[in-house]
Amino acid sequence: MKVSTIYGVYFILVACLSNHSAISQNKYPTADIEPYLDLSFTQAERDSLLRGLEDYQKSFQAIHQFKLANSTSMSLVFDPIPTGMQIETVQKSIDWGLPKAVTLPVNKEELAFYPVYKLAVLLKNKKITSTELTKLYLARIKKYADTLQCTITLLETTALTQAKKADDEIAKGKYRGPLHGIPYGIKDLLSVEGVETTWGAAPYKGQVFSETATVVKKLEAAGAVLTVKLTMGALAMGDIWFGGITKNPWNLKEGSSGSSAGSASATVAGLVAFAIGTETLGSIVSPSTRCGASGLRPTFGRVSKFGAMALSWSMDKIGPITRSALDCAIVFDAIRGTDGLDNQVRDAAFNYSAKTDLKKLKVGYLKTLFDATYSTKANDEKALEAIKSLGIELVPVELPSDIPVSAVRLMLTAEAAAAFDELTRSNRDSLLVNQSRWAWPNSFRTARFIPAVEYINASRIRQQLIQEYYAKTKDFDVIIAPSFGGTQMLTTNLTGHPCMVVPNGFNDKGSPTSISFLGKLYGEAAIISMAHAYQQVSEWENKVPPGFKN
Repeated sequence: MKVSTIYGVYFILVACLSNHSAISQNKYPTADIEPYLDLSFTQAERDSLLRGLEDYQKSFQAIHQFKLANSTSMSLVFDPIPTGMQIETVQKSIDWGLPKAVTLPVNKEELAFYPVYKLAVLLKNKKITSTELTKLYLARIKKYADTLQCTITLLETTALTQAKKADDEIAKGKYRGPLHGIPYGIKDLLSVEGVETTWGAAPYKGQVFSETATVVKKLEAAGAVLTVKLTMGALAMGDIWFGGITKNPWNLKEGSSGSSAGSASATVAGLVAFAIGTETLGSIVSPSTRCGASGLRPTFGRVSKFGAMALSWSMDKIGPITRSALDCAIVFDAIRGTDGLDNQVRDAAFNYSAKTDLKKLKVGYLKTLFDATYSTKANDEKALEAIKSLGIELVPVELPSDIPVSAVRLMLTAEAAAAFDELTRSNRDSLLVNQSRWAWPNSFRTARFIPAVEYINASRIRQQLIQEYYAKTKDFDVIIAPSFGGTQMLTTNLTGHPCMVVPNGFNDKGSPTSISFLGKLYGEAAIISMAHAYQQVSEWENKVPPGFKN
């Protein structure tokens, strides 16, 4: 279709769907729209549907006049479980395999880069206090946050109160577990009662909620110490927020990627021990890769989204961004599970064990994607060799190739446009910093013209994708993939499968690269075990960006 025709279709659609008189004045208003929708009607058929358009327009107006909060979800609930799959529900005792003792460094500043599992041992053994650790991280936030443009709200008073409480409990023998006393940060799309939650976007500065997100409550119950709300790309896209561009600690000329921009940047730069991010389509994997963090995108419906900004009700997921795969396991265990508030969450077992025999796992790799020519191929090949050195046999496997996965992506855009319908119609979308063609303002506008019929048909194709993916991969505990190879990221976000992403080297710009471990639905334990084993024979998660050592 020519550009002039597309613009013509656009304006006709706007007139037809928002102006009653335009429908009445134009005898056949749909004639020019039909090619855009891949339709062809006769004049008689157009006559018949004209009154129906007028009726729909009244319905649209009624919907627009009804106030909908972002937190109001769809009545349609996405379920990633394919026909024939059974969920493991028997929970066993978890063996983290934590070291019995950890040496306290002479320079305590080095603690900023210790993984959670080592800090946990130091705290439990009373070698350090949560207050000491919290003050260390708060000082680093004050020192480096402006450089990285990674923080929005510092919660110093709250953090010190929580840290003192943790110290008192640990001193009295009331130890809550490996997160007790550990300082952390959250992406600023998670609400905390009485604290500003900006969603990284200028139109929502000053927004305050009366409830606290379930994830934050669960971490508080585990004894973790919330220190800061971290930047995110505006409305969960990229690394551009109302205050600037969040930076990659390894290369300050680069953005940190997004949308969990601050979560990855702050964790890797040693401003928090771990952070919480979210992913709809790459928002944990991408910034974790760019900054050199370990990130876990859990199975869809593993973690409650209550209190989190909604972008796509059928694709949003919440997960940890940390310094190691084992840290991801510890944080994930604390935040998973039902809460009675998010009806998409299921309870399923998370049977992680440090004694898992990796040789008994069936491990596949996406051979076609690894055989392709791409910029990080050399690092990926070395990673595969390191995994083979563990005695792991890698079996070639392929993803479904005959399904138009990229087309199904319109579901995300349609849901996002619905989530921010009022923003678009009020024209406050002009307040967003990023106004490029692919940024949210234009995407939201464009998505207004996705027909409901096509959204539903895309959903049906998605269901077929779920079944075919299950058929091809159900025998594998772990599938190794290039993090950005082909359509695997889109495919697995649509199917709801978990992904563990870990650093595996650096590119020619000096920025980290990554490799991904895909799992079965609710199969986080296996992919974390495999990623942790890889990190034991590699060095990348121990690297520290030079500009943030002191």
